Amino acid sequence: MTILINSNNTGRGNGTRPKRVLILASKLGYQTRGFAEAAEKLGVEVRFGTDRCHQLENPWGDDALALHFENPQDAALEIAGAFSGGAAGKNATDAAREKAIAAVIALGDRPTVTSAYAAEALGIAGNSPAAAEICRSKLRQRKTLRAAGVRVPDFFSFEVSDRLADVVARVKFPCVVKPLSLSASQGVIRANNADEFAEAVRRIRLLMESPEIQVLREPGTDRLLVESYVAGREVAVEGLIVGGRLRVLAIFDKPDALEGPYFEETIYVTPSRLPAEMQEAIEECAGNAIRALGLTTGPVHAEFRANESGPWVLEIAPRPIGGLCSRALRFGVDRISLEELLLRDALGMPGGDAEREKAASGVMMIPVPRSGIFDGVEGIEAAESVPGVTEIQITARLYDYVAAWPEGPSYLGFIFARADSAEEVEKALREAHGRMNFRFSPRFPVEHPATGKLAR
Repeated sequence: MTILINSNNTGRGNGTRPKRVLILASKLGYQTRGFAEAAEKLGVEVRFGTDRCHQLENPWGDDALALHFENPQDAALEIAGAFSGGAAGKNATDAAREKAIAAVIALGDRPTVTSAYAAEALGIAGNSPAAAEICRSKLRQRKTLRAAGVRVPDFFSFEVSDRLADVVARVKFPCVVKPLSLSASQGVIRANNADEFAEAVRRIRLLMESPEIQVLREPGTDRLLVESYVAGREVAVEGLIVGGRLRVLAIFDKPDALEGPYFEETIYVTPSRLPAEMQEAIEECAGNAIRALGLTTGPVHAEFRANESGPWVLEIAPRPIGGLCSRALRFGVDRISLEELLLRDALGMPGGDAEREKAASGVMMIPVPRSGIFDGVEGIEAAESVPGVTEIQITARLYDYVAAWPEGPSYLGFIFARADSAEEVEKALREAHGRMNFRFSPRFPVEHPATGKLAR
């Protein structure tokens, strides 16, 4: 998709053409529309690079560059080739300027490494590929943070082919077992004893061997990570690294007790209701972690557990908050979106330093109660009438199969609310969700014509 609206010339550089931003995202990602709308408002030209099939001719009508995020260096070369001048002689400089990319922003975890290599190839600001590679692997990130003295759970990794009895002998229960690279708590399972551990490993192995995961060609699918379970409240930090320093945009409480056995997130509410001392400790810990990882610029999303020992880093990723959750954030007197704030910051435009609005806000990522065929939802109008609720978006497609956690990777939709206090926001989100009824039907097994095996 190429968006070019320049009625106010806000996004123009020193020349006559507007600035151009490259957004790297999944072909099925929710967030691209928000960036397209923000770019249109600013008069910025935005191009997309996605993991769509390169053999299809513009299937989504967005003119996106087809990229393989599992091969980030090759993908970066594709980007550099697409946005270099390609001309000779006296026209070369003009042609290069015509195609120049001023900033690269990654949405979701998979494109983050490609984004870093692309920024390096294009000679523009970005995190180093080494830092992005570390963040992309839960194991490498854990090792780096531990070596820097940042508080993380105890951990070790093992190959799925290792003898299970030998692995169990190393485990201190309760523990959490997870893949090395999946996001949104997909495949993350708590185990309290050896039997639960064996069952968790079995389920994660099946998940990692599924066609849906194998097609992603993620590295490290033959290894799993074991971490000690850390009790406490879970929070998320949305931040922006400017000049190598972390600027915290919001701290979200997750008021649901995420104690397992699975860790499907639901409600995010800001401002945080944690004591001021704990919030300060979380901000300090986040800054230390970012420096240890070598991140220097751009958006960052971080997850923490907070208990009497202080904050514990669960994960840090150099990208903005996922899904449609960014709609819970507004900045400045004009209440601009997170996407607009990030574009303004990336392009050095005024307004990139706007503070979050004073009102409390939040989002519920509507959980999947059980796996099945999504047949629809009742009660949306009743849910929308709850005081404080500002928007409800159902993103699950009708009659598609949806998987519950830990196998599931996505939500049924999103509920948004605003109010004077975080308590009122949480209450509105829960009441709205309670007024909706989601219908499912079972997915019947189908026999594969070649193998005779049942596919579920």
